[in-house]
This record gives sequence, C-alpha cells and structure tokens, in this order.
Amino acid sequence: MSLQILTDRIVNILGTDSGLDATVKFKTEEGNVFINSKVVPNTVSNEDLEADCTFEVSTKNALKLIDGDLNAMMAYMTGKLKIDGDMGTAMKIAQTFGGK
Repeated sequence: MSLQILTDRIVNILGTDSGLDATVKFKTEEGNVFINSKVVPNTVSNEDLEADCTFEVSTKNALKLIDGDLNAMMAYMTGKLKIDGDMGTAMKIAQTFGGK
C-alpha cells in the first residue's frame, strides 16, 4: 500500500520531463521505485533495474523525505538513508524531491 503511494507521489512530482537526465532507484522494504528520467516522458515503475543512483530507505522515511518532514542529510548521517552511486545525481534528487 505505502509503496503504491510512494510511486504515485514520485510520478506527480516528476511530471513528464524532470530534467534530471538520470536513472534512480528507491529501494525499500516493500519493493522498488525505479525512475528513468533519461527518456521523455519520464517513466516510473516498480522494477528492480540498475540505476545511476540508488537510495536505500524505508517507505515511511522516503515519504517523509518527499514531504520535507525528514532532512536528507540527517537521514544519511543517522543511517536512515543509504546512497549508492553517483552523488551528483543524489544531490539533484534531493533538490527535486525535497519538501514537495
């Protein structure tokens, strides 16, 4: 249930052309949310594909990050968020999703 809410929220925030030009995966305990913003329109799915940057985070904390109720830097420093891959992409994602 929460994974679907997270997926829907990401679709709404991204729109058809986010300008990120990257692939990103949110890896949660409920499954994955894979974003391909290298294509227009951007695509979002629940596939487990290789990504430029992967965020390992609980679904609950991912929703908090998007809502701006959890600071990404604090989540990273306290181990609630793990990042693997391109840090430049991670920074773009933080700007795109922070507090939307």
